Amino acid sequence: MSGVFRRTKVRLENRVALITGGASGIGEETAHLFATKEARVAIADVDRRRGDDVSEKIRKEGGDCIFVETDVSKSADVKRMIDVTTGHFGRLDILFNNAGIAMIPAALEEIEDGIWDKVLEVNLKSMFLSAKYAVPFMKRQGGGVIINTASMGGVRIRPRTIPYVVSKGAAITLTQALALELAPYHIRVNSISPVAVDTPLFREITVGKDFAETEKAFAATIPLGRLARTSDIAYAALFLASDESSMITGMNLQVDGGRGI
Repeated sequence: MSGVFRRTKVRLENRVALITGGASGIGEETAHLFATKEARVAIADVDRRRGDDVSEKIRKEGGDCIFVETDVSKSADVKRMIDVTTGHFGRLDILFNNAGIAMIPAALEEIEDGIWDKVLEVNLKSMFLSAKYAVPFMKRQGGGVIINTASMGGVRIRPRTIPYVVSKGAAITLTQALALELAPYHIRVNSISPVAVDTPLFREITVGKDFAETEKAFAATIPLGRLARTSDIAYAALFLASDESSMITGMNLQVDGGRGI
């Protein structure tokens, strides 16, 4: 046996985690989970009301949390997000690039230029910008962790969502490129590809449809027979953020109930 096993739980004590899209869905769930594991948490989101509510709730539960109103598609906003987080906490150990948007399915010729631009900016450009401004701090610290939320839509392409699946496929490639470039600085970079998750984002694509029927149809394509829960993704992020995954970088973790088989 090459190592010594300790009776410890996964913990993030004294680490600072920044979570984009932290005011709802996967981001909100992860912020609460990280706080229970003793991380100091910054949540960033464009929704000020929900962001304030989530951060206040975490503080009432005994966590250390701040909210930074941020449009992750804008360079100035992202730079400010990093500056506020590092200025408040003094460091940045975990960056969870989770912010993203969905799209109403449409045929190629029906997709407006603005939809393409918006989806790529929020789902992909934001990851580049966040890494660009966070990495200098992580280098000075001697390491860090970056986690990107991709999607099974970027692994198993589905029709009528071209901007979305392109953004998520590129997020996986970006993750691998960053992992290679940043490994010498002890910065690990991984992505998570969830199958359909019951979140406000998922419900956006069911506008005008019976949600129960849509959920049933999606679940039928998943071997485990259900949609993912936000907690499924949060625990995957916890693993990738912790020392328990210290030899893992450049990986795309499919949290998909067997959908990718």
